[in-house]
Amino acid sequence: MSYEQLKRLRVEVDAGVAFVTIDSPPLNLLGGELFAELGTLVETLEADREVRVVVLRSADREFFIAHGDVETIVAAPLQAGPPPTELPFTHATLERLRRLPQVTIAQIEGYARGGGSEVALACDMRFAALGRAVLGQPEVALGILPGAGGTYRLTRLLGRARACEVILGCEDVSAAEAERIGWVNRALPPGMLAAHVEQLARRIAGFPAATLARAKRLINELSCPDAEPGLLAEQAAFESLMADPAAERVPRMRRFLELGCQTREGERTVGVDCEKLGA
Repeated sequence: MSYEQLKRLRVEVDAGVAFVTIDSPPLNLLGGELFAELGTLVETLEADREVRVVVLRSADREFFIAHGDVETIVAAPLQAGPPPTELPFTHATLERLRRLPQVTIAQIEGYARGGGSEVALACDMRFAALGRAVLGQPEVALGILPGAGGTYRLTRLLGRARACEVILGCEDVSAAEAERIGWVNRALPPGMLAAHVEQLARRIAGFPAATLARAKRLINELSCPDAEPGLLAEQAAFESLMADPAAERVPRMRRFLELGCQTREGERTVGVDCEKLGA
């Protein structure tokens, strides 16, 4: 595997830092192709002994990763099955991202809802642009729930009550509020964000790789020793809603698309439009 194979992720490696730029127009939707490339990226990084820090950022400053592709999800067949016993590709990929020996940083300059938020949550650190970055988990309003680690990781990161407010309320969260509740490390003025992230990344990359990897592994073990049971529980709940013929996901997702929510203009008001999906 090599970084040159990637089409929607541009990778530039400099002095131990891999700057990974998401470039999947028009919205950086987290569909099958982008997620497959994310899997290839993680696999390549796992074998890369030169990279010590990974910065995940976007070529489109209005969208980090908008969210999962609703058109794909609404078309998914209703099919009940036994509870999963192994992590599916989505969960396995983001868990491998979380467990990379490299330090990972999400640089969020625009919208990062749903799957976009969940990719950022799998990173070690998140930094957001004041007045521009918007985070959210709108899935419940669409008749499903966060299905790529959002329920599990937000609960551990924010605590139960805050996670309930974010996941059940489906409201947009500004960069300033995300910093206040601990969703992101810091919210910085847009003109300072990239420079701050780069300075931190290069500083960390100057430290011994083996020590960084061991320190990160210990932090992971202390903060989240075994994520698989929680992620499997989330996946089972997600699959149950997807397969339930009485669930409201299909009409709500169709309404989401009819309202133009999955467009550049419509994405700006998703948090408000969540209230209209049952109309």
